[in-house]
Amino acid sequence: MRSLLIGTSAAALLLTGTAVAQTEAEAPEDASSRRLESIVVTAQKRSENVQDVPIAITALSSAMLEKQRVTDITSLDNLAPGLRIAAADAAANPKIFIRGAGLNDFNPTSSSGVGLYADGVYIGSPLAQFSTFYDLDRIEVLRGPQGTLYGRNTTGGAINVISKRPTFSPEGTASIELGNFGSVEANAAYGGPIVGDKLAFRIAGQYAEDDGYSTNAVTGNKVNNAERYALRGSLLFTPDELTDVLFTVNTFSNRGGAVQPKSRQLFPADPSAAGPDGVCAPAFYRSGLCTDALGFADTSGDPYTITSDVEGQDKVDLWSAALTVDRQFGDLTLTSITAYQDVERSAHENTDSSSLQMLEAFYNNTQEQFSQELRLASDGDKLKWVVGAYYMQDTTTSDSAYDILRILRPMFISPENPTGVSPENSVIYLGYPYTQETDTYAIFGQADYELAPGLILTTGLRWSSDEKSMDYTTLAEGVLPLFSYQGSKTFSDWSGKVGLKYDLTDTTNIYASYSRGYKSGGFFGGNADSAEQIQPYDNETVNAYEIGSKSDLLGNRLRMNLSGFYYDYQDIQAYSTVERNGLTVQVLDNAAGAEMYGAEAEFTAMPIENLDLSLGLAWLHAKYGDYNSLGDDYTGNQMPQSPEYSLTSRAAYTIVTDTGVRITPSVDVSYRSKVYFDSTMRERLSDPELWLVGAEIAVASPDGTIEAGLWGRNLTDEAYLTSANPIDSLGVDLLTYSRPRSAGLFLRYNY
Repeated sequence: MRSLLIGTSAAALLLTGTAVAQTEAEAPEDASSRRLESIVVTAQKRSENVQDVPIAITALSSAMLEKQRVTDITSLDNLAPGLRIAAADAAANPKIFIRGAGLNDFNPTSSSGVGLYADGVYIGSPLAQFSTFYDLDRIEVLRGPQGTLYGRNTTGGAINVISKRPTFSPEGTASIELGNFGSVEANAAYGGPIVGDKLAFRIAGQYAEDDGYSTNAVTGNKVNNAERYALRGSLLFTPDELTDVLFTVNTFSNRGGAVQPKSRQLFPADPSAAGPDGVCAPAFYRSGLCTDALGFADTSGDPYTITSDVEGQDKVDLWSAALTVDRQFGDLTLTSITAYQDVERSAHENTDSSSLQMLEAFYNNTQEQFSQELRLASDGDKLKWVVGAYYMQDTTTSDSAYDILRILRPMFISPENPTGVSPENSVIYLGYPYTQETDTYAIFGQADYELAPGLILTTGLRWSSDEKSMDYTTLAEGVLPLFSYQGSKTFSDWSGKVGLKYDLTDTTNIYASYSRGYKSGGFFGGNADSAEQIQPYDNETVNAYEIGSKSDLLGNRLRMNLSGFYYDYQDIQAYSTVERNGLTVQVLDNAAGAEMYGAEAEFTAMPIENLDLSLGLAWLHAKYGDYNSLGDDYTGNQMPQSPEYSLTSRAAYTIVTDTGVRITPSVDVSYRSKVYFDSTMRERLSDPELWLVGAEIAVASPDGTIEAGLWGRNLTDEAYLTSANPIDSLGVDLLTYSRPRSAGLFLRYNY
């Protein structure tokens, strides 16, 4: 596989590519004048050319986000080297990984090792991370620990989502996209001045729906359907040349169906079907000789045909507001970001994914977050610095429940037992209500000092403290407490960075850094069968070492960014599902350590007139050190969502007609090697290597105001897994498959 990837990569560098750090611009008539455009980013809390930032960072422009059809957070999967994003829920709880760092837990109190930020505001809850992906100026993907400027929970990196701001000249955009499976997506935005050059506005909205790409064989209905709405309004007030005040309000609603995974039964009905581990061998999965705990067998080999007695719905409602004030005082800039967010989720799903009433889940979660950040920055010639303080208050509540073996309840109904509940036969309704409160405090500072011409020293330090409390109860029939837990703990630690950057030429620099990252400990927010599971887990920390280079070559027609890294994790937080006393339980605890190292390369080129090429490559080694959980040894296992090799590429060629109409066909190709979906490295919970192909042909008017075209994704119709969750005690694996081949047409208008 290594030799194949190397050969493919070399060919792809010459023939294909992904414009991952470039704003697509109109092609001028004279090819000699074509240059790669720079993107201004705010990764270090100040505006800089992305090529001057000594961080492994991928900047995705507004144009590229449109071309790649980025409409939610999962659309970013593999668009930057080392970036993996998947979700087993329709509009909540994405699992985000950068360079193997992340967390596989889907519960609302968990925190990934990758921080998500929307217009400078930390979006801490996984309930809220689907809501902001429209009318965007750019997305910045920062790889490696970002603890100094971004805080705890960024041991793997950070994703900055930056929406378009109001302007003092009228502008707007509107688009509609139609596709198979009855998909419709409409986006619109408009803004301009209200009062001269003092007050401006922008309003943007998104609507998306589709009929679903899977079929429920029980009802004949289409499932895995979608329906969501989003609206953002913003006001920009500039009372004088030294002050900017930006106020933004966001709303988001999801009314689509719950994700419907494909079930795979594991209990051998005949000894001949058993594998070495006692569960069904892969050759017998759809033979009818593999059943679940109730004897059900799904014999359909079609990954998009499911058998479910409940189709469910996943409702999410969010609104948020943020006030950002920038005020200049001479050479100093004071920034204040005040934000509030409220999100509610109510979901009903058939957890066993069978036609029998074995296990249904009801998720009712809320999260309320308030945050305040203050920064003071100076942008001098030799010394640039920023200091700041941060506070966040977060309250997360959950009132989730599982209805277990409802199909057997009629066997136990009597005048004395009208509900049919029989604890001896595990026919029961279990509830898991809890409330977690978090108060976060931090102070931080970072400085860049020019030691000599072209040689910059960066130093930074941050102290963070999280005060967390948990009030947790497990209930039978919603009223009978089985056990409860109340506890609180303060988790504190420091993050920091020391780095050097040297400008070899005006267009080439090299850098090296040491960073220490920290992810806060906490309390498990899943379904617990004992108080032991709720006991707090500890902070995780990482010592990260990185080297890299950034170059614009051949008269700015070739961009080459390289990076290599080594991570040494201590007490890394790890999630797994295991069988204990005949029950499948969720466990979130600390492994002793983990080791990650790898290398990445990004190339962007304009080799000839009207041809744009680029390529992103990643090699990753990510394995646990000593890791024992409830008696199971995972030492040396490959970490979840950590393919050894990945590639993303794109090529686009623009044909300019005599009338000035621009016709641009493009193709993108991506690859990842085998992935595992949990810490156990069981082969049945993995997905083999994968190639994906997409394409587009766009036709634009001479002035660029109108663009129309055709698009296609997953053109080879690969049915690949995005998630695999085991419920061993019920004899079921839940398999979430990708969207199959999709195609459609689009129309965009800019004014």
